[in-house]
Amino acid sequence: MASTSIHNYIAPGRRAHLVGIGGVSMSPLAEVLKGMGMVITGSDMNESATVKHLRSLGIPVTIGHWAKSVQGAELVIRTAAVHDSNPEIAQARALGIPVFERAQAWGAIMRSYKNALCISGTHGKTTTTSMCTHIIMAAGLDPTVMIGGTLPLLGAGHRVGHGDTIILESCEYCNSFLSFFPTVAVILNIEADHLDFFHDLEDVEHSFRTFADLVPENGMIVANADDENTMHTLAGETRPVLTFGLHQGDVQAANLTWERGLPQFDILYRGDLFTHVRLQVPGEHNVKNALAAAAAAIALAVPPQAVADGLGAFRGAGRRFEHKGSFHGAQVYDDYAHHPGELKALLDTAKNLGYERIICAFQPHTYSRTKALFDDFVQVLKQPDITLLAEIFAARETNDIGISSRDLAARIPGSLYFPTLEELAEHLRQIARSGDLILTVGAGDIYTVGEELTGPEI
Repeated sequence: MASTSIHNYIAPGRRAHLVGIGGVSMSPLAEVLKGMGMVITGSDMNESATVKHLRSLGIPVTIGHWAKSVQGAELVIRTAAVHDSNPEIAQARALGIPVFERAQAWGAIMRSYKNALCISGTHGKTTTTSMCTHIIMAAGLDPTVMIGGTLPLLGAGHRVGHGDTIILESCEYCNSFLSFFPTVAVILNIEADHLDFFHDLEDVEHSFRTFADLVPENGMIVANADDENTMHTLAGETRPVLTFGLHQGDVQAANLTWERGLPQFDILYRGDLFTHVRLQVPGEHNVKNALAAAAAAIALAVPPQAVADGLGAFRGAGRRFEHKGSFHGAQVYDDYAHHPGELKALLDTAKNLGYERIICAFQPHTYSRTKALFDDFVQVLKQPDITLLAEIFAARETNDIGISSRDLAARIPGSLYFPTLEELAEHLRQIARSGDLILTVGAGDIYTVGEELTGPEI
């Protein structure tokens, strides 16, 4: 089965079964495949709003994993979390039904598009993919989109379009982006992350270089001129490279000014004024994300006005400095930052917003990342006025290391550790006051703490 190519199976009328169909990038995959005329079925462990939505589209979803569910399928697609021991996967193999990974399916889909814009990097992928979506939509190009977070413009994390452009957030974890076929590959930055999969920074850089080399000779690599690791990774690259940066590169910012924490600036392309942009999202990191999105747009020959309009209309992606409401006069925001670099960018931004106190409630994500980046987390979590630590969110791991957020708290003066989110929420209730900025931060379920305080957004 290893030699079987998924490209022969992604075609109208073919029957695909998706294991873990309720997942954040599996459900849009189901929609896109159905939109292409395929017959889709799926399974998931739990009932959810997503599962309900898929059923409303005429996609049958079974709850629980049963061998009989793959009956009649011509191919099976699974998420990374679904292992070979899964009854459906085992049955598919027994019946000789080919099993593919989610990333392979997205790769097969993007081959039918003239433009495949893939946004990669250790940080900023979701925001930059969202900015690119705003720009391409403003240009009227009717894109298909896959984002790892919710974008208010779409009311979802995906969009099924009818144009010749597909935009995908592209993750390096498990080398999944190496199944893609980018015509424009964006590299925002490269750091040592996902060290439960990669050996070290060199291994991460090798993966990104392989990703860049997927771009055809007539395509374009868009790269961060300010990021040393990215430039090192691309040394000797023969494909066309378009660079961006705050003060260097082909696409750069000039005349940057700030008004109430929000930036406006000129975008220069090879020294000439391309357009002027006013962002509705704070922080220097978002200026860099906007430059990356503008460079990607230039690579796709998008007009300057669409870049200005698209970036000007962007007000953030879900879980990226997302305003949840207020509590006792304190403003509550949620952010997905789960790497020290992202956390630092978030806290640097927060510092300039004029609040009396910054309270950061942080939930580390995975034991392996917390251990590998422990000292970096300690340093950056000394920044807020008050640091509250939730227990580590396990995600896909078991705690073989014997590490806890309690260990971080022991190294961060004045910080407090909470074994449960309920206790953390209760503490926030007691200390919140007018003039506070409360940040709930992490890639797990810490966002529920903010919603607990403010009530869910209607």
